[in-house]
Order: sequence, then structure tokens, then C-alpha cells
Amino acid sequence: MTATSERLLDAPLSALGAHLHPAIIAIDGPAASGKSTVGYRLANALGYLYFDTGVMYRAVTWAALTRGIAITDEQAVGELAHSIAIDLLPPQPGQQDGRHATVLVDGEDVTWLLRAPEVERNVSAVSAYAAVRAALTAKQRAIAHRYGRGNAERAGIVLVGRDIGTVVVPDAPLKLYIDATPEERARRRHRELRQQGKTIDYDQVLADMLRRDHIDSERTLAPLRQAPDAVRLDNSDQSADVTLTQALDALRAKIAQST
Repeated sequence: MTATSERLLDAPLSALGAHLHPAIIAIDGPAASGKSTVGYRLANALGYLYFDTGVMYRAVTWAALTRGIAITDEQAVGELAHSIAIDLLPPQPGQQDGRHATVLVDGEDVTWLLRAPEVERNVSAVSAYAAVRAALTAKQRAIAHRYGRGNAERAGIVLVGRDIGTVVVPDAPLKLYIDATPEERARRRHRELRQQGKTIDYDQVLADMLRRDHIDSERTLAPLRQAPDAVRLDNSDQSADVTLTQALDALRAKIAQST
């Protein structure tokens, strides 16, 4: 290890992120694995933009619903995904409403509209369409490389999803795969649902989780996979704090290797 590498290992987080080129971190993992929590905290620590790529599928779903396009019309929804402009911006001063980022569709702020129940009910169908996935992969990649070069708004970007390191940005210098056992992930989701006032049996949540895992991992288009060069973090029996520390350690190691 060089003297420069040793200094980087001890560098403050705000400075650490500036040494990743391009400044792109890809995080994948199954549902309820904790990847979103860790990704958001990692982005905040580094001064990066946090990008939950799932919001783009919600954006297309919302646009289809508001424009009267039938969700079952795969061709029309696919054409819509290609034609609309979807952008992601950091929260602006004064936007103290809990948003992680601002989502724009053709220039309109739709950030909170994407959480509507009707969007929730239809987004799975939209995300299964090949044309939609192709269009959104290109848009996600463009956003990743825009922020990955660093700009006045953010020093880099953390993308979270299920095909980020394998499909969207396979050139990301740091890839993480965050996992947990199906039982632990089901416990987390069950607890979350109960906190929302919903009554549901744990066994049903676990069955739904296993079914979702099967769909995600066996689908023909962009299946959930760990990238060969991804660092796997299993947080089945540890807190988000510990997993975040491990993610930062992986970042420091990656930077040290490249200096």
C-alpha cells in the first residue's frame, strides 16, 4: 500500500467520495434486504445523489394512468416510456418534505404522486414490459454518468435496484450486493406492514417474499444477480450501522487499490 493509499483510508467521508472515478456506486439486492436504507445513508455520507431506480417505473406508470393509456397495452406503455422525459434532481433548499430526490416527468414535479395507491397497484405490470425496461435502463444510465462525472449539485451518485451492477452501470467502480435471509426480510416487511396498521400473517409475507424472489431471479430480462465483482454484504443478523460501515470499508479498499 502506498502512502497516498494510507492517507485515503483515513480521509473524511466528504473527501473520500471525490476519489472514486467515475463516482458511481451500484447497489443491488432482493426486496427488504436493507439496500435502500444503506444506499441512502451512504449517499448522504459521501455527498452523493441517492437514486432509487424503482421511481422511474413508477413515473411511467403514473404517466400512463394520467394520460389514459391502458396499463395492459404493452406497446403503448413502451412507447410512452421512450417518449417522456424523466429526470432526477437533488432536493432543493426549502423542500423539507422528506423526499430523497425530486422526480420530474416532462418538467413536472411528480415526486409524491408516484406513491398513489393506483400507481402502487400497477407498477409491477409496467416494470415487466421489455420495452419499458430498455427505455428506462438507458435513462438510468444517462443519469448515472451525468452525476458520476461530478457536478455542482452532487459529487457522485448511488444507484439502488435489482439490475444496477449487472445491466444499468456494469462499469461502476464499486458494486455492492446487499442480502439477508428470506426469513429475516419477511420479518422486516411484516413489521413494516404492522406499523402501517395493516393486518397480515407473517407466513403470508414470507410466501410473498419467496414468490417475489423467484420472479426476480428467474425472469428472462435482467434477472436479479450478484455481479461477479460485487462485494456481498449479508445483514441478516446485523444493524444498518454495521452494514454501512462495511460498505464504507469496501469503498476505501476500492479506492486504495486504484491509487
